[in-house]
Amino acid sequence: MTTTSDRHIRAAGAEVYFNRVVAFLTRHGISLLGTRILAVRGNKSGRWRTNPVNLLTHEGERYLVAPRGHTHWVRNIRAAGGGELRLGRSTEPFTVVELPDEEKLPLLRAYFKRWGWEVARFFEDLPKKPTDEQLAGVAPGVPVFRVLPAEGDGRRG
Repeated sequence: MTTTSDRHIRAAGAEVYFNRVVAFLTRHGISLLGTRILAVRGNKSGRWRTNPVNLLTHEGERYLVAPRGHTHWVRNIRAAGGGELRLGRSTEPFTVVELPDEEKLPLLRAYFKRWGWEVARFFEDLPKKPTDEQLAGVAPGVPVFRVLPAEGDGRRG
């Protein structure tokens, strides 16, 4: 049985190809509802690892939400403390602050409202319009990071 602290849902089947298409478009400068290519150095190899992500903007702040749980990119970003967000030729270095579970509810609600059609299958016990209690129940298994500019001007590209 998977607990919320080790929850990690891997892409499978057609989803792998969907992710490849999204990544291809994002690498070529086409963002689908806020997609970016997340680049993070591997915590063991030190090599850049990339993954398409949905960049959430909520109340003027930006966040990375990991609906699949404690994935490789989550472990790598925790170790590295940041990475790069890429869209086409634009690259934005950033740092992150991981949020505690009690701060996640409004962000999870906003994330599910915007991308629920895409991520609902990862939360089969969650209704289309979850209550705060239901969101609080899944919060430990859904890491959320506030995205902050890296030292310097924060952008290049």
